[in-house]
Amino acid sequence: MSRPAPLPVPDDGPFRVRDAVAAGATRARLSRTDLEAPIHGVRAPSGLGVSTVEALALVLRDDQFFSHGTAALLWGAPVSGHFGDEAVHVTSVGVAPVMRRPHVVAHRVRDPTVDVRYRNGFRLSAPARSWYECAGSSILEDLVVLGDYFVGPAGLATLDGPRAAIPPRGRHVRRARAALARVRAGSESPMESRMRVRVVDAGFPEPEVNHDVFDASGSFLGRADMAWPDLRIALEYDGDHHREQQTFRHDRRRSNGFVVNDWIVVHATALDADRPAVLFERLRQAFEQRRVERPAGPMRAAVPRRAA
Repeated sequence: MSRPAPLPVPDDGPFRVRDAVAAGATRARLSRTDLEAPIHGVRAPSGLGVSTVEALALVLRDDQFFSHGTAALLWGAPVSGHFGDEAVHVTSVGVAPVMRRPHVVAHRVRDPTVDVRYRNGFRLSAPARSWYECAGSSILEDLVVLGDYFVGPAGLATLDGPRAAIPPRGRHVRRARAALARVRAGSESPMESRMRVRVVDAGFPEPEVNHDVFDASGSFLGRADMAWPDLRIALEYDGDHHREQQTFRHDRRRSNGFVVNDWIVVHATALDADRPAVLFERLRQAFEQRRVERPAGPMRAAVPRRAA
């Protein structure tokens, strides 16, 4: 088999067929096996592994951008559920035709001032707008997790951003407002966010997020993932990285510091996220212990009932 002729366009990444043809490439050359077609109208070197989003970025019009869950993924957000599939969401602005391609979910927005940003060369919905766009296909918990990410350490938005992104009325306004009321800026991981939502839904008072703990002399002991400072109860979510030896040792030292300073520390893992009944019972016992120890305390009536 003869060696394919050099291409008249850069071939170290995806490129548009029309650009290659305009530069002198023949259709036969563009059909050789050293090239693959991630989408219609785009070619890339075989084996390069070009994603559908990367390929579509080459054919987006100036009035089109990635949106909804696709934009959230491009912002690095922890997207799950419907937006975790292969569908790519593309929004067109104004009255121009929407994109009609396989694996593309097309949307339209009339407002020409829609907030569109650039990230790593992709044109996409701004973080706050992307969060609201996901309200249509996300359960409330997922929307809270997504909001926590955008307003959290990633620093992509403040609470004012998602608040302004919610229109006065619409199909998903109620869900978005309910989720935004539970978004907190301090959460540092998706599972911490999920655990906080589930703990509150189980009837416990809402904990403070990433609360700094000090001893009586003012020395810093550590930061609790979730805490009820008045009761000195902490809830720690131990992800898989906590199994690493250095992290494990640090965690044990910190936990010891909490305990000797009269903190009750309850630990949660991924197993508790899936089956939280045991975790909730441990938390209930911690609250009950504090109620017995401090019968006149400000949260004495906040002990949830034992699960049936």
